[in-house]
This record gives sequence, C-alpha cells and structure tokens, in this order.
Amino acid sequence: MRKGAGRRVPERKQGMTASRDAGIIVMGGSFDPIHLGHLIVAERAAELLRARGVIFIPCNIPPHKPATELAPGRHRLRMVELAIRGNRGFRADDIELRRGGVSYTVETIEALRARRGPRAKIWLLIGADSLLELPTWRDYRRILSLCTVVTAGRPGTEIGARVGRGPVRGVDPARPAARILDTPRIDISSTEIRRRRREGLSIRYMVPRAVERYISSRGLYRGSACRGRARCRACGY
Repeated sequence: MRKGAGRRVPERKQGMTASRDAGIIVMGGSFDPIHLGHLIVAERAAELLRARGVIFIPCNIPPHKPATELAPGRHRLRMVELAIRGNRGFRADDIELRRGGVSYTVETIEALRARRGPRAKIWLLIGADSLLELPTWRDYRRILSLCTVVTAGRPGTEIGARVGRGPVRGVDPARPAARILDTPRIDISSTEIRRRRREGLSIRYMVPRAVERYISSRGLYRGSACRGRARCRACGY
C-alpha cells in the first residue's frame, strides 16, 4: 500500500459518512485496474462495519511482485479516482505512490495512525488468502497492534474455514486476528481484465464506464508491458 497526502481531500469537504468515531476502512492493492468487485466489497464492508468511509490506496511497488509488470502509478491512481467519483464515502490516497520504493503496509498504517490519532478506529480490509499470508508481511504484529484486520469472504465457506484455522493469532492470543465479513464473491479479476484487453475483448460491466474509457483512451493493457499479476490485497485478485 502506499498513499498519503498529495491527493488527500479534507474529510469534511469530501463528506465521508457518519461521525469521526465511526472509523475508516483502508483498502490497498495494485488496482491494476480497479474493478467493480473492489467497489462492491468496499461498499458492503463499510455498511457492515458502519464505517465513516473507505480509503483506496494504490501501491507503488508490491513487496513480492515485479514492479515492471504494473501499469504506471499515475494511471492506477487516476482510475481509482474515476471509479469512486460520486461516492462521498470513498476517497483515494496516494501515500504509497508518493513515498516511493516498496510499499509496506505497516508503514502506511503507521502514517494513518499518526494522522488520525491513537483512539481512531482503523480497519484494514484484505482478502482471506492475504490474511493467511500475513505472517510473511513486514512487521505483521505491528500491523495487528495498530488496526483491526477484516477480511472479505463469506463465513462458512472453505476460505472462511481456512482463515479460522489459519496461523495468524494476533497480538493477543485470546483475540481473533481478523473478522470475516460476509461480502459478495464477485468473479471479476484485474488479471482477467488485462487478458481481455490484450485479446481485444470487451471489459464492459467489469469496470466502471469512466475507467473503461480511460483504459481505452490511454491504450492500457494492450502490450507486453502491462502483464502484471500483482494481486489486490483486499479481494485477492
């Protein structure tokens, strides 16, 4: 993840929902490109958690993925901005892009915690597969001490059961490492969108119309330079 100040909009003017005590959800990933699955999961998570809003944070360089396979950060950020335009509870933050280098979630959460104060509620929304990989993240226990991890997946499904038995125990062994949210499983992936673009197929109804127009006008994902496979931390795709 990575984002921080450049594109940050004051929350009062932005109109993020509910009171300041409601807390915010952090959703990071490559967003290469952002798609309707991201937006649906984010909206449902905000409803379930009664959150003030959702912050979308495109990463700069994923820790375990080759950066050369990603579309340039300016394009990924702009697509996020276009995708969330009109939703007063969503905003984009370029903290990781501005920070440069490898995007470590712990650094982003530390920055958001410093910005919002020690008592503010911060939820980190990640995919169930990412949750199982959390012990491999840099300073993952520090992450768990700074925010509440929530994962997108239906309780009772196979992935939900795996999370329940997973290796992540959190800072306090008596507390679960994450809360599983009953969010829709949307069968759309950035990988599939990129593949369809390379093959000259339609991506209509997979991304917001404004994002589709942006991708087309910029010629994104047409050539070998846009074969990225960096997974989104929130939805797993």
